[in-house]
Formats: sequence, structure tokens, C-alpha cells
Amino acid sequence: MRLQDRVVIITGGGRGIGAATAQAIAGDGGKVVIGDMLEAEGEATAAAIRAAGGDAVFVRTDITKEADCVRLAATAAERHGKLDVLICCAGILRGATLQAEALDEATFESVLDVNLKGTFLTVKAALPLLRKAEKGVVLCLASEAGTKIPSSSLAYGASKGGVHGFTMTLEAQLAPHGIRVNEICPSSIATPMRIENLVDRARAAGRDIEQARAEAVREAGDPMGVARILAFLASPDADYMRGTIFTR
Repeated sequence: MRLQDRVVIITGGGRGIGAATAQAIAGDGGKVVIGDMLEAEGEATAAAIRAAGGDAVFVRTDITKEADCVRLAATAAERHGKLDVLICCAGILRGATLQAEALDEATFESVLDVNLKGTFLTVKAALPLLRKAEKGVVLCLASEAGTKIPSSSLAYGASKGGVHGFTMTLEAQLAPHGIRVNEICPSSIATPMRIENLVDRARAAGRDIEQARAEAVREAGDPMGVARILAFLASPDADYMRGTIFTR
């Protein structure tokens, strides 16, 4: 129970890595506030945590809207009186396989709005509470794609490269105030977003879609593997961790 009484906001907590992280943190004694656009999935994740004896609440949140991010942070304060950890898992991937001249401006902007601007707005809203925490933590999910290897999507690669630069700069700004910032870069994980991305790439290459889907599920990593890393990073046990962590 290394996260006993730690209050943790998780964006994108309705499914994928975010949902697994919410479950892992609640299992370690943390109190979870889930923000997501996916209402049914977010409510289901929170309900499953409560059914297992954990503490979780869901708040419908569009992280591209500052007011929604402020409301998410306020929910943590109203419900628990504090915030210890922010985990930014929310993200989208669009425009896979498209060359620059075929990628429309709206798609490019929508990906950067969620993945980069959304991370910024979520952090901005949470910081007044995190500055009051004894050992505040910010965990931002980027990706191996866009930071270490190319992405299948120009928009996604640009957005995750942006999260990389944002997180490095944020870490330098907040370290003097006792707030630890880490960037986490997963590789191939069996999330709905990743599976659909691999299916899109198979479709563009003229491969069998169902075969590609089955291969993606079989070969990609379990979201809980990354969730356990995030749960560790959310704890005081990770106080000496710095910088970027690459996972499977």
C-alpha cells in the first residue's frame, strides 16, 4: 500500500494504459480521480475500482478545454482536500500512413490539441494543488514514437515530440519547488488506439485486417505492465528517478 492516501488524477483513465494505471494505483491504496471523454468507459473503470474496495471517481473531461481541466483538479480538491500526483495518459492517434501533402490541417491540429495542448492545460490546472503537496509528482506519457523512433503518423510524432520537450522543460522549472516530473515513453502496448493504428497500417499496405488485428493483440505488451511502472513512479519510492523512462 505504498500509495496509501495519495490522491492521483489520471487523464485518459477510461481505457488502455490509463484504466490499467487507475486500477494499479487504487490497488496500492491511492485515491483516484479519472478524467476522460469516454463516459461509459470512465464510469466503468471507476465502478470496478470501487467494487474492489478502492476509491475512485470519474469526471467527464475534454482536456483541450481549460475549464474542464480546472474542474477535474477542483474535483480532487473538493473530494480529498489535496492532490499529490498528476498522470497525463490521454491521447489520440490520427493520420497514420499519410504523407505530408495528404494530411489535412484539421487532423494535424486535432492530434496536437489533445496530445500536446491537452497535456499543458491539465498540468496548468493541477499545479496550484501540486505546489501544496509534500512530494508532488507529474507523469506525462509521450511515446517511443516521436522521441526515439519515427511514428506512423506525422501528427502523432510531432505531438509526442512536443510532449517530450514540454516535459523536459517542466522538470527543470518544477524541480526547485520539490515537484518531480517524469516522462514515460511506451512502445507497442495492446491498447485500443495501438491496435487500431496497426490495423490502419495493414489496410494501407493491403494486408488482411483481421489477421493484423490478431497479431497486434498477440504481440503487443499488456497495458498493466506500463501501469505498474506508473504506480511505482507515483510513489515516494521513486523519489530518485529523473528524466525519461522508456518501457516495452
